[in-house]
Amino acid sequence: MIDAEALRAACLDLNGATEEFPFPRNPDVCTFKVGGKIFALTVVGAVPPTVGLKCDPEVARQLREAHPEVVPGHHLNKRHWNTVHLDGGLADRAVLDMIEDSYDLVVASLPRAQRLRLDWPGER
Repeated sequence: MIDAEALRAACLDLNGATEEFPFPRNPDVCTFKVGGKIFALTVVGAVPPTVGLKCDPEVARQLREAHPEVVPGHHLNKRHWNTVHLDGGLADRAVLDMIEDSYDLVVASLPRAQRLRLDWPGER
């Protein structure tokens, strides 16, 4: 099961990913960024852990329909973001795939020079 530490490790394992706590009024909100843009965010200490992930709007809708653990993004653009409850209901591979998809969506929006520096497979 993906827990908070596994989530953090999976996000930081991606090329160029950084971890930041950018909200002084909400110091427990942790963001994972690439190229200065958020691809995942979570609340430290939440039980069960949840993660907000960017998603293609059609895929987001399909995931929500197929999995009760996936809901519209909490405090995020609900068309482009999902909140995923990491309570063990989803297979680890499915969660990791959603993290990678979110990362890829953000990297794809970066300037080509940044994508090349990240050695992003979509740019090869």
